[in-house]
Amino acid sequence: MTTQYDPPATPHSGSAVWGPPSGAPPRATGADEPKQPLVRRVWRGRPEDPRWARPALLGLLAATLLLYLYDLSASGYANSFYSAAVQAGSTSWKAFFFGSLDAGNAITVDKPPASLWPMELSVRVFGLNSWAILVPEVLMGVAAVAVVHAAVRRRSGPVAGLIAGAVLALTPVAALMFRFDNPDAMLALLMAVACHLVVRAVEDGRTKWLVWAGVAIGFAFLAKTLQAFLILPALAAVYAVCAPVPLRKRFGQLAAATLALVVSGGWWVAVVELWPASSRPYIGGSQNNSFLELTFGYNGLGRLNGDETGSVGGGGGAGGTGMWGETGWNRMFDAETGGQISWLLPAALILLAAGLVATRRARRTSVTRASFLVWGGSLLTTMVVFSYMAGIFHQYYTVALAPYLAAVTGMGAGLLWEKRRETWASVTLAASVVAAAAWGYVLLGRTPDYLPWLRWLVLVGGLAAAFGLVFAGRIARRPALGAVAVGLLAALAGPTAYTLSTLQEGHTGSIVTAGPAGASTMGGRGGFGGGGGMRGGFGGGMPGGQGQQNQQGQQGNGFPGGGGSGGGVPGRNQRNGNGSTGTQPVPPGGRNGNGFPGGGRTGEGGMGGAGGAGGLLNGASVSAEARKLLETDASRYTWVAASVGSQNAAGYQLATGDPVMAIGGFNGTDPSPTLARFQEYVTEGKIHYFIAGGGFGGGGDSGTASQITSWVESNFKKVTAGSATFYDLTQKASA
Repeated sequence: MTTQYDPPATPHSGSAVWGPPSGAPPRATGADEPKQPLVRRVWRGRPEDPRWARPALLGLLAATLLLYLYDLSASGYANSFYSAAVQAGSTSWKAFFFGSLDAGNAITVDKPPASLWPMELSVRVFGLNSWAILVPEVLMGVAAVAVVHAAVRRRSGPVAGLIAGAVLALTPVAALMFRFDNPDAMLALLMAVACHLVVRAVEDGRTKWLVWAGVAIGFAFLAKTLQAFLILPALAAVYAVCAPVPLRKRFGQLAAATLALVVSGGWWVAVVELWPASSRPYIGGSQNNSFLELTFGYNGLGRLNGDETGSVGGGGGAGGTGMWGETGWNRMFDAETGGQISWLLPAALILLAAGLVATRRARRTSVTRASFLVWGGSLLTTMVVFSYMAGIFHQYYTVALAPYLAAVTGMGAGLLWEKRRETWASVTLAASVVAAAAWGYVLLGRTPDYLPWLRWLVLVGGLAAAFGLVFAGRIARRPALGAVAVGLLAALAGPTAYTLSTLQEGHTGSIVTAGPAGASTMGGRGGFGGGGGMRGGFGGGMPGGQGQQNQQGQQGNGFPGGGGSGGGVPGRNQRNGNGSTGTQPVPPGGRNGNGFPGGGRTGEGGMGGAGGAGGLLNGASVSAEARKLLETDASRYTWVAASVGSQNAAGYQLATGDPVMAIGGFNGTDPSPTLARFQEYVTEGKIHYFIAGGGFGGGGDSGTASQITSWVESNFKKVTAGSATFYDLTQKASA
């Protein structure tokens, strides 16, 4: 028998304010649904929706779009690493297909290329600029909000759907990454689509929904490899148990979905692995020029256990403190990550538990319970993995949690409001508001100089709203709705403030965080690498690299060794955001900076970039003299220059628009090209200059990058342009 909160499909009538009323008839679906003119369907929405529902949704999407587009060019090229690949793919279809960092197709980025494709197509149409690169990411963010809204509205009503969409849009890390060129925006969108489709499959048992969910996860794999598979166990288990079809058919459908996943995610892998290695770019991030090795090693198991061959350092293991911070159950709440994602996480966990308790006696095929299990299972699975992974972990990874958290929050709030006349439901709803307000108070207290009055307003407002919600089933409707409104404002005030702060600043480099300055630290109490905190310096330094000096002779990018970091991160408010007065690899109006790791904010110093040399985390600053030097006779060469490290090469490539070879890939530790192969390129006249500095020394004296550097410095003429040093590979050094 169907429960009142588990109808066959969305049953809410036009008079419903919050969600599905008891006993409402099911809506028509499929061929039985009456057809409406297109304009009416877009504006009016579904016949059973109240009149305000669709205009409210369109308003939410429009507001999200405008918010995310605000001052978008402030981030310039954002992550130069991926922007350089976008530039390459916009000029070379081969680079487009493989995800090459340069149009000469020397090496790829260390991810599959699917997340690059929308940006590359945009740049082909609109030219290379910040907006052309980042607007596709913004559109993915708006689409993610629409998907989460649709999923929640379908089961819990229009208000619950609007709450879920607003929670996603106002999550600080979502506002950061849906305006950035990393793969995480596409991953978050496709994961939300997959969850929505699995719930649709549970509704009617149709194979097509499950197959399309497999396709979504397959393409998510082509955005960020194995991270797309984190939620697979939860999705498969829920469908296997809850689908309204015989068990044998369920397993057949899951097999079909698996096949769809393998085909949609594996076709590109098969082409790359079968393509002769001599005629394709080297697979960046791998040690054996194999995408499968990259997938299961550096980007796979290495992220979990910290054993990442070719990386700049590992983690501390379960419960330990490593280069990427402390692992443990509280990682999503600590000073490094809490302000990015955890604002409503305590409330969401309470609402998830309440949803499962409320549906505990429902039938096996309960779609309401399945919805909580799909979205909640995805949330918990991803949280656990992120909390205990010992390898590379960045705070912005947590954007993957945002759609799940938003959906659980909306569904749980809707269900408890519907059952508010039951004491346990009203008390639990009040408890979730208290949890959100109290945790918001704690998070805001971590930045005491940022809107100090706000945390008290959040706390008092949350407690007042909770008091009203306890009696929501016994008081008049208007006071109850007033308590709901105050509770929502209290819960969303903190993340909204952090989101607005995020939108007001540009973010560049490889490690970025949301919120105001000081909202996130890295490396635990001791700072990155065990030093004295992030803004004071790198302390023990980055492992695995040699010390190098930048082109101004200042201590530069080597960690540790002969160079060092010069005692710490360059100060804030330096010219051009990185301590250099040279022309930055950003379009007009764009600003550059790295702010490591305090958000990668404009105007903060960073790791790399000072004096012309790039580093691990940000592209090089390129002077007008250096750009003119590289552009001279550029058409005669496959690569106008070669440089150690992808970020250094990316800065010069974006500044000139010509291919620059990244020796050693992102970390400078990939064995590509070998010294012998590099010598062949030089003999064939394919590379004009070698750029001194940059990178991290190729992983030691015996590394490929170090061998190439030593050979070049011993055999070719040194040329100075501005503050940068080059070696002309067409002119031998004099005796």
